Amino acid sequence: MNDVARLAGVSLKTVSRVVNGETGVHPTTAARVLAAIDQLGFRRNLGARNLRRGSSTGTIGLLLEDVANPFYSVLTRAVEEVARQFGRHVMTGSSDEDPERERELALEFCARRVDGLLVVPAGLRHGYLVPEIHAGMPVVFLDRPAGDIVADTVLVDNLGGTVEAVRHLAQYGHRRIAFLGDAATIFTASERLRGFREGCARAEIRFDEELVSMGVPDERGTSAALDRVLNLPDPATAVVSGNNRITVHVLRALAGRTRRPALVGFDDFELADLLDPPVSVISHDTGALGKAAAELLFARLSGDDSPPHRVISPVRLIPRGSGEVSPL
Repeated sequence: MNDVARLAGVSLKTVSRVVNGETGVHPTTAARVLAAIDQLGFRRNLGARNLRRGSSTGTIGLLLEDVANPFYSVLTRAVEEVARQFGRHVMTGSSDEDPERERELALEFCARRVDGLLVVPAGLRHGYLVPEIHAGMPVVFLDRPAGDIVADTVLVDNLGGTVEAVRHLAQYGHRRIAFLGDAATIFTASERLRGFREGCARAEIRFDEELVSMGVPDERGTSAALDRVLNLPDPATAVVSGNNRITVHVLRALAGRTRRPALVGFDDFELADLLDPPVSVISHDTGALGKAAAELLFARLSGDDSPPHRVISPVRLIPRGSGEVSPL
């Protein structure tokens, strides 16, 4: 705050009033203070009292896409288990795939002086975290990498998973395999599409853009995409779905149909093994993903200053029935 006061040419008390939203500051003066704050990258420190005593705030921040998604529920629980071992609590927030919301929440966590930050990024610009990192805030990205900074990252083997899905379906004679994915701007979706393309090349299957659909995975859009690839003059006989939400939408769209394509979904989901037919999936240990990221964060908090790590969590195919059928 002293630096802000010096740059703005005002007293420390004036800076305090502006930061805390108090009245009594002339608008021109307040604007000068805010400009200085922006230039210096100053962040309001809600935990300053604890830091002055040399203690931690006892919390870490976890920024997700959507805490209501079962995938992130498992992830959160794994992070909480690790945090508990280190005597910390976890604060969570949902970005809703909005980069501005992500930035707002991340900086709010930093303002509250969480001891460390775990981020599932929504955007591609993370330079806003550089001042926090330089100030000693450990940050680990998980499920997706940061867009424009180098930092610790824990990922799933997205590419290898879709390569394996295509290989598996090709073994059963499928040559017209469709891929239904999330928005192409999302790292996991683009990597899984890249794996699908590579899987086709390895299986000596012609990659056909007509069999690919990328977009927001809502029920209506997924159903329309599925209808399109199944009603082409040379239709798809098998489908690889890009995540568990898309798989569920595909299953709803296929309900009641007598002719169904073979199906392999990326991500396992609850009751997948009890459906008729049970759903074959590319599975990965979501809990292990969260655990690895949290352990990496606490290693940094314990003094690990080695170069940034990039950890790839393995996947495996679980054949249950939906993907083990020959073309009709």
